[in-house]
Amino acid sequence: MELNNSSAVVTGAASGLGATVAAALASQGVQVVGIDLEAGVAQATEAGSVPDGVVLVAADVTDGEAVDAAIARAVELAPLRTVVNCAGIAPSARMVGRKGAHDLGLFRKVVEVNLIGTFTVMARAAAVMADNEPLADGVRGVVVNTASVAAFEGQVGQVAYAASKGGVHSMTIAAARDLAGVGVRVCTIAPGIVETPMMAGITQEFREELEANVQFPKRMAAPQEYARLVQMILDHDYLNGETIRMDAALRMPPR
Repeated sequence: MELNNSSAVVTGAASGLGATVAAALASQGVQVVGIDLEAGVAQATEAGSVPDGVVLVAADVTDGEAVDAAIARAVELAPLRTVVNCAGIAPSARMVGRKGAHDLGLFRKVVEVNLIGTFTVMARAAAVMADNEPLADGVRGVVVNTASVAAFEGQVGQVAYAASKGGVHSMTIAAARDLAGVGVRVCTIAPGIVETPMMAGITQEFREELEANVQFPKRMAAPQEYARLVQMILDHDYLNGETIRMDAALRMPPR
């Protein structure tokens, strides 16, 4: 898909995978509107870490009106052709723990952010993309969602996270079929362990334990590798309805 004279919406764009993707797209001349929570936007702005070509907007991905406003901001800059959903949360809790059954509110929150938030941004952005002038092969836009290897091998304590990311994976082919008529492709990336700020606080011992399960190369993925895979999906018009594991053949054990 041609990215010249286009805009993109990237969620979770204040840090981690979202920030890396936003910077990569902006470096190619794409006008990027990054969505994140207010605290994340403030922190990135104060740190001066927002690259040229990226506008951060405070919005909750589960808030349809806020999402609509962010999408409208992107359309003001250029036709919206790219959406990358990176926003997510990953609290850990067992189904039955020391305090009893898994908290229903926590489970609902994880599903709301990771699954419903992804759906909200995708659906509302696709409705706008449907009005774009078609490019080669009739493509009007591309959505790239983020699942996780937990969608396939959820570990102990990941029941809510695995359910939410499994939903993102399962949504992929259905969304691709729904949006085929308007020329919008949908793919999902399921990363393994990635070197994000979330991993910065872990001990060396835990890092080595995580990396021991990776087949080859035996290391964490770099965020830039995720961004390159996003770019490949955007470039490859015959990729659609697919979840791509980016995990170096990692298969997570129960714990």
